[in-house]
Amino acid sequence: FTYGEIDAAAARLAAALRMLGVAGGDRVALVLPQRFETAVAHIALYRLGAVAMPLSMLFGPDALEYRINDSAARLAIVDESGIANVREARPACPALATVIAVGGAEGQGDLDWRRIVAAERPGLVAQSTSGEDAAVLIYASGTTGPPKGTLIPHRALIGNLPGFVCSQNWFPQDDAVFWSPADWA
Repeated sequence: FTYGEIDAAAARLAAALRMLGVAGGDRVALVLPQRFETAVAHIALYRLGAVAMPLSMLFGPDALEYRINDSAARLAIVDESGIANVREARPACPALATVIAVGGAEGQGDLDWRRIVAAERPGLVAQSTSGEDAAVLIYASGTTGPPKGTLIPHRALIGNLPGFVCSQNWFPQDDAVFWSPADWA
């Protein structure tokens, strides 16, 4: 994908999300693996001043229910890897108004990504945010108690960029091994 394609898709998704009522500060659950739509969703949410909440597609219904309710997420974007668990958790998540289905999950949510993105045109003016405004909400694992949410401000995103550049652009290479703190036992 080109940057232009990502930008155009993010502009369309941001416009669609705004039409659905997503506004600055709203939490949006992203139950997605690394894929095109994940990158697009993050960019679209930042344009709206909304807060992206990445959740593992490996989470079961109870883990999703806890995080969706604790964050008061009003919308979730989910692909085939997490749709069954989101659907099971949803009845216990009163704030979750809309589920957008991606890829193989299309037809199993309230709306389908492809349809809502195709219906919108770029042109949305991005919401002005400050470096202190929340951009991402991540949750601790919950191994020593209930999972705790941590808001990451926009100013911290640039500090994470070198790690992404390294892991995405430098690897994989033949015979390369990439270690992260998650690999340390």
